[in-house]
Amino acid sequence: MTPPSHTGPAVSRAFGPLAARDPNLEVLLTDGLGGFALTSLAGVPTRCYSGLAGSHEPPVRRWQHLVSPLEGLEVGGERATLHALEIAPGVFEGEGLTHLAGAGLHDLLPEREQWVRGVRVRRRSFTPRHSGAVVFLYDVDARDEVTLTLGGFFADRDMHAVHREAPELRFDAGGRQVRVRGERETWVTLHAPDGGMEALTPQPFAQRVYYRHDEARGEPNHERVTGAALWRVTLPPGGGRVALVVSGLPGVTVDDPWAAYGEEATRRRTLVRQAAEATGLDDELTAILAVAADAYLVRRARPEGVSVIAGYPWFADWGRDSMIALTGLTLTTGRYGDARSLLGTFLRSLRRGLTPNNFRDDGSGAGYNTVDGALWLAAALERYVGASGDLAFAREALLGLRELLAWHVRGTDHGIRVDPADGLLLAGEPGVQLTWMDVKVEGWVVTPRHGKPVEVQALWLGALGAETRLSERLGESPEFGETYKRARASFAAFWQEESGAFADALGGDGSPDPSVRPNAVIALALPDTPRTPAQVEALVRQVEAQLLTPVGLHTLSPRDPRYRGNYGGPQLLRDAAYHQGTVWPWPLGSFVDLLLERGEVGRARAALTGLSGHVWEAGLGHVSEVFSGDSLGPGGCPFQAWSVAELLRAHVRVSRVERDV
Repeated sequence: MTPPSHTGPAVSRAFGPLAARDPNLEVLLTDGLGGFALTSLAGVPTRCYSGLAGSHEPPVRRWQHLVSPLEGLEVGGERATLHALEIAPGVFEGEGLTHLAGAGLHDLLPEREQWVRGVRVRRRSFTPRHSGAVVFLYDVDARDEVTLTLGGFFADRDMHAVHREAPELRFDAGGRQVRVRGERETWVTLHAPDGGMEALTPQPFAQRVYYRHDEARGEPNHERVTGAALWRVTLPPGGGRVALVVSGLPGVTVDDPWAAYGEEATRRRTLVRQAAEATGLDDELTAILAVAADAYLVRRARPEGVSVIAGYPWFADWGRDSMIALTGLTLTTGRYGDARSLLGTFLRSLRRGLTPNNFRDDGSGAGYNTVDGALWLAAALERYVGASGDLAFAREALLGLRELLAWHVRGTDHGIRVDPADGLLLAGEPGVQLTWMDVKVEGWVVTPRHGKPVEVQALWLGALGAETRLSERLGESPEFGETYKRARASFAAFWQEESGAFADALGGDGSPDPSVRPNAVIALALPDTPRTPAQVEALVRQVEAQLLTPVGLHTLSPRDPRYRGNYGGPQLLRDAAYHQGTVWPWPLGSFVDLLLERGEVGRARAALTGLSGHVWEAGLGHVSEVFSGDSLGPGGCPFQAWSVAELLRAHVRVSRVERDV
C-alpha cells in the first residue's frame, strides 16, 4: 500500500513550549557513517555525547567536535541569546529556553521556534548523508533590521571523554569558513545569502557545561569547553535565511544547505513509502519507526559493507544486535539490499565459526565473546532468503553457514561445542560472558549462564534447521540433518514437569536453572523449537504473572531474591541490575509472536501499547534500551537498534492480523 503522494513530511509532531523546554526529550540525527548529532529538543546539551560526533573510521573512532552552536540576536539595540547551556542542575547560561515558543519533528527532522521582541527565529537541523557534518538552518522573520551572531562551543575530544579544562583551540578565520584546530580539526562554514556578513576576530572563552544524563549514570557530569563568536549577519527588514555548517571530516562541503535539507527530507519520505509498500501499512507508528530504523544502518569501512550501530550515543556495531535487528530494520522496511550487505559484513567477519560480538569503537578490531551471535546470523540469513527469494546469495552464504556449524560441532573458542551426549550446545568458561545477558564489570560476570542456555539451544536448532531447508531449496543435500534431529529430541530436557515451567539453562551436569527470565520466550518464538500447546500456555501465564510490564519484559522475576528493581547510578550498580530485573523492550517481540500463535490478537496489541507510546517519551521517535524494573523509567541508550526493530516488526505483525480478521 502506497501512501498518498505529497511533498510534505509523512509524520509531523508538534511540541508546545513546556514540552519543548524539557531537556530530557532528546533528538538524534545520523549521517550513515556512524557519526551523529545529538541534543535535546530545545538544543540544550545533556550528555558528553551531545553535539556533533564525527566518525573517522566509519562507523567507529568517533570524536566530539561541537557541543552546541553559539547563537545571539540583536534587535532594536537589545541583545538576546538564543542558545541555552545547563551549567548546574536547573541553571542555564543563555536565554534560549525563555524565548522558546515550541518545537516540532517532521519525519524526525527537528525544528525549533523562538520569539524575541516580535522577531521569529526558526531553526531546523539535519546531517547530510555520509558527511560527518551537522547543518543548522535559520529562518528569521522580522519587521525591522536584525543582527544574528553565530559561532559555537567546541569540545575537540574522544566522544567518551570530558575536558577538565577548556581545550586550547586555534581559530583560523577566513571569510565565511573558520578552521578550528586542536588535536583534531573542525570546519565551520557560514552561508548568508540574504544579509551582510561580518567575520569576527574570534575571542575564545571557557564555558562550563553540565550534563544531567551523565549525572544520572554516575559519570563525570560536567566539563569545560571553548566557545567563540565567529560571525555577525545583518538581515534587512523582513528577515532572511542563514545557514551554519559544522563538519568534523576534512573536505566536506555543503554548497547549498537548503537544497541539501530538501534532499534529506525527500529521502526520509522515500523511506516511509518504501516501508508502506513492504508492509501494506500506512499508519503513523510504522512510518516513524521506518525513519528511526534508518539511523542504525551504517556504512562500515573495514570489512566493507552495511553494519548496525547497536545504540546511540555510546555503542558501536555489535554482531548479535545486528542480526536480531536485521528483520525489523531491513526486511520489514523493504530494504533488501541493506539486509544482504549486512549479512555479508558479518559472514566475512566470521572467525572459527563465531561472529564478532562487537567491533571496538577505537577501531582496534573486534571481540568474539558470543555464543548466540553466529546463531542469530543463521536465523537472519534464512529470514532474508525467505523474504527476498535471493537464491544466488543463499548459495554463496550456505558455505559460510556450513563452516559455522562445523566449528560448533567440533568445538571452538570459549568452550563452545556440541555435547556428544545429547547434541545440544555447551558454552562457557570462567570470566567470559557469552549470551545476550553479557555484562561483565571489574572481572565479575553478573549472569554467567554457563552450560546450555535455553535460547541458545533454540537458536542452535534454528541454525541446523536453516542449513537443512536452504540446502533442500537449492537442490543440495543437507550436511547436518542427523545433528538437527538429535538436538531437537534432546530439547525436551528443558521442560521441568514438576514446576510446569522451562529451565532458563541446564548446567554442564544437566542440572536445571529455575530462574524465571525471558529467555524461554525467545526460545519458543523461534520456529524449530519443540513445544506443546500446553507448554506455551504455561509459559505465557508465567510471563504475564512475573515478567510482563507495559514496556517490555523483566530480565528476572521480581519474586526472585536476586531481583534489582532500580537501574541507575554508577556503572557497577547499573551493571549489577542490567539483567537482574531491569526491563528490556526487545524480548517483547517474541512474546507477541507467542500470543499471535495462540490467536490472542487483542492481547498482542495490548502488550505493545505502552511501548508504542514511549516513542515520544525519551529518544524522540525511537525506543530506549532498557527501563528500570520498578519505576519503568527509561535508561541505557535512548536510541536502541533492536528495541526499535522489534517494536516495528511486532507492530507490523499485529497490524496485518488485525487487518485480515
